[in-house]
Amino acid sequence: MLIDIYTHIFPGTFYEQMSKAAPRLGNIGKRMQAVVPVYNIEERFRKMDAYGDYKQLISLPPPPLEDITDTETGTHLARVANDAMAEVCIKHPDRFVGFAAALCMLDMEGAMEELHRSIKDLGARGVQIFTNVNGEPLDKLKYLPLFNAMAEYDLPIWMHPSRGAEMSDYRGEERSRYEMWWCFGWPYETSVAMARLVYCGMYDRHPDLKIITHHMGGMIPYFDGRVGPGMDVLGARTTDEDITGILPALKKPHAEYFKNFYADTAMFGATLGIECGVKYFGVGHTVFSTDFPFAPTAKTIEAINSLELERNDLEALFEGNAKRLMKL
Repeated sequence: MLIDIYTHIFPGTFYEQMSKAAPRLGNIGKRMQAVVPVYNIEERFRKMDAYGDYKQLISLPPPPLEDITDTETGTHLARVANDAMAEVCIKHPDRFVGFAAALCMLDMEGAMEELHRSIKDLGARGVQIFTNVNGEPLDKLKYLPLFNAMAEYDLPIWMHPSRGAEMSDYRGEERSRYEMWWCFGWPYETSVAMARLVYCGMYDRHPDLKIITHHMGGMIPYFDGRVGPGMDVLGARTTDEDITGILPALKKPHAEYFKNFYADTAMFGATLGIECGVKYFGVGHTVFSTDFPFAPTAKTIEAINSLELERNDLEALFEGNAKRLMKL
């Protein structure tokens, strides 16, 4: 069996309600409208049928609710989305193994209420967050309750990158061009969010915390030298702030913490990228994902099969690790 652990859906009437609440969805909204299986369940099933014994874990696609709504509207839409995803999973257990709850983290008290409701009452297998909260980093103290709760539940956090064209690539330009905000900006966002969680001591606080990083851990596997030995002198390049105490305060060498993250195979079928990521994180911390319906599912499966992994490793990657993470 294949368990695709990171796929996206607009369940039920959610897309209609979101469009009314936030009519100016921008570039991501344009992309969403063009991909029919994200909101048409019958078309979704038709695509899924091509892959045999294949099930999905569903979550909302971007944009983050925090970026397009106010606190009250975002909290309401998260509740609507979670109710709808839970209903879809109950109705189609042969298609879906569960869902990652949506949250609006503009109001952390409300977000925590929805987190607990989704897991305890709706059966969510974890929660999805984004690499920043409307421009704020995840290592701010006000977001710590979420990580504490997920460590207590021992269920995963799906971490999706978020960055838009409004964040330019050059100081002399107002916007990012040629969709570089997506192509290179999203892996960068993922990598920075991972590093901030490492350096703030999150894994010293919660050594077994389960965070699934989208797109094979962003840039981390491919820049392991810069992340590791290159950062041994953290603080030596900085003149306006003393950060030389960060690494000594950690309980382990900083590079080791990055292996605590989980990474998915949603790499648009890139064989070299998937191979590099599997070698870096290890089979035990790699989970099968295609980013359905936004990326080529068949090519991703082919790329994984081309790695010629041992049968036990292949089974762990395709389904075993997902079952263990989500306690299926």
